[in-house]
Amino acid sequence: MRNAAILLHPDGYRTDRDQLMGRHSAGESFLRGYIRHLDAPYMAFWRQSALTQDQASALVRGIEPSSRPARWLPPDGRAALSDPGCVYYPSPSIGPEAWRRRTVGPATYSLCGVTHTTATHKAIDALVDLLVSPVEPWDGVICTSAAVRANVEVQLEAAREDLIERLGATRLAKPQFATIPLGVNSDDFATDLAQRRAWRQRLDIPDDAVVALYVGRLNALAKMNPALMAQALERTAKATGKTLYWIVSGWSASPEAWEKFHASTRAFCPSIQYRPVDGRPADTRFSIWSAADLFLSFSDNIQETFGLTPAEAMAAGLPCVVTDWNGYRETVRHGIDGFRIPTLAPRPGLGQDLAFSHDNGWLSYENYVGAAAQMTAIDMAAAVEALSALVRDPDLRRRMGEAGRRRVAEALDWSAIIPQYQDFWEELARRRAAAGPDKHQPVRPNHPRRLDPFTLFAAYPTATLRPQDRLRLGPAASNWTEALAVLDQGLASIGRWAMAPKAEIEAAYNAVARQGECALAELLTPLAADSDRAGRLERALLWLMKFDLLVLATPPTLAPDTD
Repeated sequence: MRNAAILLHPDGYRTDRDQLMGRHSAGESFLRGYIRHLDAPYMAFWRQSALTQDQASALVRGIEPSSRPARWLPPDGRAALSDPGCVYYPSPSIGPEAWRRRTVGPATYSLCGVTHTTATHKAIDALVDLLVSPVEPWDGVICTSAAVRANVEVQLEAAREDLIERLGATRLAKPQFATIPLGVNSDDFATDLAQRRAWRQRLDIPDDAVVALYVGRLNALAKMNPALMAQALERTAKATGKTLYWIVSGWSASPEAWEKFHASTRAFCPSIQYRPVDGRPADTRFSIWSAADLFLSFSDNIQETFGLTPAEAMAAGLPCVVTDWNGYRETVRHGIDGFRIPTLAPRPGLGQDLAFSHDNGWLSYENYVGAAAQMTAIDMAAAVEALSALVRDPDLRRRMGEAGRRRVAEALDWSAIIPQYQDFWEELARRRAAAGPDKHQPVRPNHPRRLDPFTLFAAYPTATLRPQDRLRLGPAASNWTEALAVLDQGLASIGRWAMAPKAEIEAAYNAVARQGECALAELLTPLAADSDRAGRLERALLWLMKFDLLVLATPPTLAPDTD
């Protein structure tokens, strides 16, 4: 099978938000690429319970309208996931679903996640959880760059060593990992002369000016420190004698953060013509590239894993000057599509105090990654040399921009990446099909860390309702109409969704009313063939007992306590 049902988590794909993150843009881009380029008989979508069917359909249509056949799977449709045979998660957190999958059998379908940032405790815990969750060899996680793949392997190896040494673990889960870059939808970033003129007029930029562009989240602690780019541009302006313009298109957490970011950045490049732009609107995210002559992004932060904007810049035909850092290294070819600037970081072992302080809560996540980033240096002279070459030579800008555009079309467009996803999904399917019969049979309804509350807290009540217990009408009502009036009151109706249908409750109540007294087992007999329905009715009868509509013929008693 070369398909997967896309889990439509409401936080995974939408970019129409104030707090826009890279994973949202990447998720939207992936979903558009899946819809456009999937080579399969149908698209498949598995909606989360937080989304109604109408909301899920609107989400997909809003990203990419399509007339292609689609299958829609409801939240409780796990058994139906055997075809397409795989579920795609927009995160690496497939461990919890591996537990839930056991209700239909571990070989019913595969799970496929993808990395975004791997620096947060939540992301790290999700990765380590793969080792101890019922993840199978036919499950996997896509790493978006070789750098993040190495990071994941270091983290998992440390966790494996701990489990072996501390607990004597001999069997740990072994999911598959694949290195597949994020893609872009190249056509979305096609530049346009009319847009170029419109943006330059709007930003008061001369037609013949050289314009650098940065696109991304504006956070010096948790994204990248803009001072490096500002210093490089300032020195380049002096070296070339040119008046340089810099468009900074992005978004901040608040208006105050926006003002502080731009004021702090301007302080490092006083001679640069600085132009801030709100980069969140879709028309801006896809058109701002037309205004620029080159793209600049000096990533220095461990929160980055792939870095989508250099690929978007290349799709727009812009030469790139970026740091030689994580996924940037695998996107921009030095001397071909642009220039990569060497980076220098502390040697392993010099940051344990940072990790310890963050783990204790003494250091916030932003201050943790921000402090680590402050210890990442770049070769500023190389940066100035690269920028100066592009500023002075429009033909070099054109050649590198065209080379980048070709590279994206051939290797980084979703038309080239989606088949790699499908290859991975097919490999997972082959592994699942080859599993022995012991892997295909077990269905385990209970998650050992998510037990039935009435099992987990069985010691709390005086007694539990038993099949032989006999029920009578209680004093709160003398017929079903009166009983229903009680149940419809606000405090009584809490949790009604978890009970049996009203008709089944009414039938049981009326049986007690007719006979005067009934054993629980007798009331459940009509539903004996369906244990789930019988269980819901049994719970509902306790609900009626809670509000004195039914009572036990022989209630439990308590012996007096002794001193």
